[in-house]
Amino acid sequence: MRLIKVFGFVICLSAFTPSQAETIKAEVVIDGLEYPWSIAFLPNGDAFITEKPGRLRLFENNKLRAEPVTGLPKIKYRGQGGLMGVALHPSFSENRKLCFSYVGSDKAGSSTEVACGVFNGQRLDEVETIFVAKPRSSRSKHFGGQLAFDTADTLYLTLGDRGERASAQDDFKHNGSLIHIRLDGKPAPGNPFVTSGEGMGEIFSTGHRNMQGIAIHPETKQVWTHEHGPQGGDEVNIDYAGKNYGWPIITYGVNYGFGTKIGEGTAKAGLEQPVHKWVPSIAPAGMIFYSGARYPQWKHDVFVGSLKFGELVRLKFEGEKLVSETRYFDGAYGGIRDVAEGPDGHIYFLTNAGNGKLMRLVVE
Repeated sequence: MRLIKVFGFVICLSAFTPSQAETIKAEVVIDGLEYPWSIAFLPNGDAFITEKPGRLRLFENNKLRAEPVTGLPKIKYRGQGGLMGVALHPSFSENRKLCFSYVGSDKAGSSTEVACGVFNGQRLDEVETIFVAKPRSSRSKHFGGQLAFDTADTLYLTLGDRGERASAQDDFKHNGSLIHIRLDGKPAPGNPFVTSGEGMGEIFSTGHRNMQGIAIHPETKQVWTHEHGPQGGDEVNIDYAGKNYGWPIITYGVNYGFGTKIGEGTAKAGLEQPVHKWVPSIAPAGMIFYSGARYPQWKHDVFVGSLKFGELVRLKFEGEKLVSETRYFDGAYGGIRDVAEGPDGHIYFLTNAGNGKLMRLVVE
């Protein structure tokens, strides 16, 4: 792979076959977004974009609507938290329902919450909070916050440990877990603690540090996530019900500033290993499996943003084995917060900045 600059664009020359090189660049679709966090495309090509300070924006007819969508609950914007993930119901064209994650607070502190509502063209109606992560905390980091529907009735939410490491191994706390719930807020069928009572019923998997990416594989329907490690050890995992992914007992990261060991090492019987890890950390954010027809050479490749290095990362797997990793842009546009596939088959991404942008990947 070779990076060069042409007319202000940083482009990547990447050989998909030994005889074929393609030029990859990014173009600005819209700017003026304040710390955009997540994007969800409507079937007609419009899109909802969340801004972390608490605004839900509508990208409509190829421009950003001036006024934010109204009807959202009170959102706590502090530290790493605010308005975060957004996901459209699989039947959005018929029911106009969407769900979003955000930080809510009360006297006990703050936590990640999920609410759903019906979009009427101007505002959200029938907004209902369906999940509140427990316990609340005074800390302002590791909220997780990405969402993914797996069926019309059930939804995944990624969470972080809130900076309280040991809590990711406490099954009676939501911290550091992947949540799987129905749209009425009840635990999804198949969650490990629903019948046993040995933990919180909404928990699907445990032992995560701070997940900020989730995608459902288009063919296998397996749940894939990624999470931030501490000074190294970012992970890509395939999540299974009842499995423990190890944090903070095992990790490929080390303590910030000291480089000292965390927990018991990098592996332990009964704890899951990642299918891929990054050392040093890239600070991954956003995640998709590409499934469009525009770029068949990328079918089912994973695309992830890097907040730390400002890269768009493409991972090619054969089953659960990584066969290649390609990185684009090398910081040219700043940190990349989220990645999405549009109905037009293009790949879009959001930049993490006070003047954030929606950008489109172009292959020539």
